[in-house]
Amino acid sequence: MEPGESPDRGFQGDSGVAEIRIQLCARIAALDVSAPYVRPVELIDGVEAIRRIAHRHGLAPAVTVTHFIDRALMREQNRAPVHGWFAILSDAITSERQDWQTANDFAEACSVRLSS
Repeated sequence: MEPGESPDRGFQGDSGVAEIRIQLCARIAALDVSAPYVRPVELIDGVEAIRRIAHRHGLAPAVTVTHFIDRALMREQNRAPVHGWFAILSDAITSERQDWQTANDFAEACSVRLSS
């Protein structure tokens, strides 16, 4: 999303956004199920796909969270504890607020989790 571009674009009366959110949550669920069986690096492509879709549809908090998930996955060598990360991502996607302040709020929550 470019500076000055509204993170809410397409939300006024767009029933397609609900479908996008459902699809993204399904992708997250699939990644969450596979996480115990794959190396963290193998989850990065799925997270990147979610980021691109979220960005395209103005889901700024979700885009923010995916950046933190990438960082967390890169830190882990074996099995990454990603269930909590995917829960935060789901919350970001389904959040009613999709503005920059909400994205910043999610970034703060992720920073605390990443430092733990």
